[in-house]
Amino acid sequence: MPEVKISIGGREFDVACQDGEEHFLHAAAKMLDNEACGLVSNIGRMPESRMLLMAGLMLADKTAALEDQLRAAKARAEAVEAKLASAQPDTDSGEETARALSLLAEMAERVEALAARVETVDED
Repeated sequence: MPEVKISIGGREFDVACQDGEEHFLHAAAKMLDNEACGLVSNIGRMPESRMLLMAGLMLADKTAALEDQLRAAKARAEAVEAKLASAQPDTDSGEETARALSLLAEMAERVEALAARVETVDED
């Protein structure tokens, strides 16, 4: 299990992690360090435990806001999918298709009959 040295709020920490997880630990530490540095620059030096607590709470607040946005986006996507699904033609429209084809066939017969009559009139 590798030991990784991270810096948060200007303080060094040795942290153990699983093999191959070092990159993720550094990324998480960087996020926490950004929050901690913001606190230190705004409030000044504070006890380590308080700095870590406040930085962690700020990250948790950002995470909660992102989770709310994700839930809202999923709800909008589900609503759009439902709307699209309801706009699809029913697969049970076989009868309607058969009726439409029958009507088209009748119309074609009538047009052919009219064309034949027109031809006989032209011949006279």
